[in-house]
Amino acid sequence: MMLLRNMSKYEPSLDLCFSALGDPTRRMILQRLARGEASVSALAAGHDMALPSVMEHLKKLEAANLITSRKKGRTRICALSPEAFTPAQNWLSAQNAIWEGRLDRFDDYITTLMQEKET
Repeated sequence: MMLLRNMSKYEPSLDLCFSALGDPTRRMILQRLARGEASVSALAAGHDMALPSVMEHLKKLEAANLITSRKKGRTRICALSPEAFTPAQNWLSAQNAIWEGRLDRFDDYITTLMQEKET
């Protein structure tokens, strides 16, 4: 129960983050931005879709704070916001720790059962 209370402060940002990450096009955009900033037109060039569709994907990534964008003249430049992944990484680490603990206890239980069966 304590874990749920501690994680509730991340819930809105986690929902947006995981929702944004749930689409393969958005994940490909993030992979591209991991190599460095890119213009919207450069990001769109890598996808077989209309520019308005790419813009919708970028809006969702920006709403989740996974990317930032700025105007440079008439060009919109996008960049990755790696710090935005921290709440998701923390949540996943906490889940990993919970399941490792559960599996360790299960392994101990099975080992105890096997030892009792032998005696």
